[in-house]
This record gives sequence, C-alpha cells and structure tokens, in this order.
Amino acid sequence: MLRFHHISVAIPMLAECANILHLLDLFRNQRDSDFTLYLCVNQPEGWDIDPQHRDQYLDNQQSLSLLRQVSDLDIVLLDYSSPGHGWQGKQKGVGWARKVLFDKILEQRGPDELIISLDADTDFSDTYLSSLLQMMNQHPDYAAICVPFYHPLSGDDAIDCSILRYECYMRHYFIQLMLIRSPYAFSALGSAMAFPLWSYNRVGGITPLQGGEDFYLMQKFSKTGRVLCSADPRLLVKPQGRISLRVPFGTGPAVAQGVEVQQNHYPFYPQQGFDDVAATIALFPKLYECDIETPMSPFLRQQLKTDDLWAPLRKNFKRADLFIHACHERVDGLRILQYLKQCPPDPLALQHFCTLHNHPLPADFTFQHSPLEQINTLRDSLFRQEMELRSQM
Repeated sequence: MLRFHHISVAIPMLAECANILHLLDLFRNQRDSDFTLYLCVNQPEGWDIDPQHRDQYLDNQQSLSLLRQVSDLDIVLLDYSSPGHGWQGKQKGVGWARKVLFDKILEQRGPDELIISLDADTDFSDTYLSSLLQMMNQHPDYAAICVPFYHPLSGDDAIDCSILRYECYMRHYFIQLMLIRSPYAFSALGSAMAFPLWSYNRVGGITPLQGGEDFYLMQKFSKTGRVLCSADPRLLVKPQGRISLRVPFGTGPAVAQGVEVQQNHYPFYPQQGFDDVAATIALFPKLYECDIETPMSPFLRQQLKTDDLWAPLRKNFKRADLFIHACHERVDGLRILQYLKQCPPDPLALQHFCTLHNHPLPADFTFQHSPLEQINTLRDSLFRQEMELRSQM
C-alpha cells in the first residue's frame, strides 16, 4: 500500500500580486511538511496590448517578478502570461491553468505524490499540509479529499451579504446530498480539494473548462472511488469571498451578481426534489430485478432520450453491486442538479429546511433586508450541521 511523503501544491494565478506575499508566508510557516509549489501565472494572449485587460497583464508580470526572486521555497513557476506564452484560442481560464499545473506534477512526480489544489486568495493553518498528508496516509485508498471551507467576512456589507447568501446555498445543497447518502455529496471548490496522483491519473485528468472544472473533477473521483469529506478543523480553508468575473460561474460571479440575481441562479431547491432523488436511489436494488417507475424516470427518459433506462445496465452488469454503481453513474451529480433545477420552485424551501433542522431563521427573514449578523448566524448554523454530517460519513 502506498505511503505519501511529499506534497505538490497547485495554484493558478491571475492578477494575484496583492495576495502573493501573504501566500508565501503561509507556506513558509508550514510545519513538518515537504512540499513543492507549482504556480501558474496565466491569462489569454494579447492582454498586454488590450486596454481592457492591460492592468491584469501588468499585475501578472509583477507576480512573475516577485516569484522569480523567491529562493527559500521550492517553486516550479509556469509562465502563461508573458507575450507569446498566454492562452491561445479556447485554451484559457482557470480550468486550463489547473490542467497544466496538474499535468506538470504528473510529469515530474510518482503515484505516491499528494496533490493539493489551492487558490492564491486562501488562508489555511500552519499544519494544513502536514494534516492533509497524515489524513491521506490514514486513508490511502480514497480517491480524493474534500476539505471544509469558510468565507471570512470583508467588512463590506453588500459583498458580505452576497457571499453569505451563496455560501448558504452551497451548504444547503451539500447537506441535503449528505442526508440522502448520495455519493456525489461534496463541495466543489478548487481551493478545497486534495487527491493522490494515482487517482488523478486514473480518471484521465481534469476537463479544462473555464468554470466548474473542480465540480467535474470531483465527480470523476466519486465515480471511480470514494471521496472523503473531512471534518478535521485543521483542514479548514478560508477563501476570500471577493467579486470576480474571471470565470463564468462560481463564487466570484455569484458575489458579483448580488443577492437579487442569486435568487434565480442559485435557488434553495425544494425538499420534494431531494426526496425524489433519495427515493430513486433507494430503488436501485429493485431495478436490478425488474423495471419499475422511479420519481426521476420521466426526467431521465427525456434527458437520455430513451425509454429503456435500466435494461441495458442489467445486461452489462451481472452483479447487483456493479449494477447499482452503474445506476449511480447514470444518476450522477450533474443529473441530480439538472433534476432539481427543473422541479417546481418553492420560495419557502429554506424556511422549511431550517424548521426541520432547528436552524435560526426568523419568520420575516430575507437575505435582502435582514441584518448581516442574522444572515451570518444562519451561515454558521449550517456550517455546524455540515461539519457534524461530515464527521459521520
């Protein structure tokens, strides 16, 4: 069985000069860990002459200059920013930056390497790396580790309200998936995941999307193995909840949209939708024996463009456990999200959830008008429930 001794930390950087000195100090303060930093300073080609993006190009150049002067840390610096080295055509965005980072590690390291994915704006403890290494050695057969996250408040009420609304959405969704024991219960943040190199190689690497690449990578890990959703407080990461339009969706754009727009783009999905998913999952063993209707069957027939949902799986997988695994691959994390999105919206979904799980939510609560302290209290209550569920997984 593999033992992990060395860590490769992968961090994409676009206009992160203001965060670099603090980030480097975080690594200088790491205890009992042997690691290499893989840093990719990146942007599309042509930004050096594009007035709209020249400031970001100059920020990247300053980042490169700072990083090239570092001599007390083991750094592999990838320059995808300087003229002639930027992204070309469709090869752009944080997905491509993560891909070239992970692939460089794959090129230089062996299967017993632990890869930690981070972002440049993220805080973590001085035992973060050593704790992750210890956890991976305690669970060497796991395909990935999903670490807990918590966005610190900035002091700007509008931004803080927006990030709290988005974080509550994420935690509600994650908690619901954990409660129904979905194998796709994980948080998908590029700054909050780690995995062994052998696992990354087994899933064929990351799909280099401009956004959502972290979700699809974690889904691959869930399909080929088990994802450990750790509750260890030493592994808590604290990414900034900042406005960013560098990706089409995710935390940065959600904060930029504000609370009003989030109501439509990131709704609290109705309890009935999660109940339907749970009931469908519970019927997988029965489906191995014969075709029966599930709550998700009409949706799946439409999505997959077939009336014969389960017979081909029974034909290809002769054991019940293999058949059930194939069903989970069919009803995967993306299908679950698509199903929930088409469910009739319930404006009281969050209120019903909070009542059921004893979260503090006054009758007149709204993200638009309630005091920030009240919204933060709700966030913290959801965080505690999530951590309790993580510890039981």
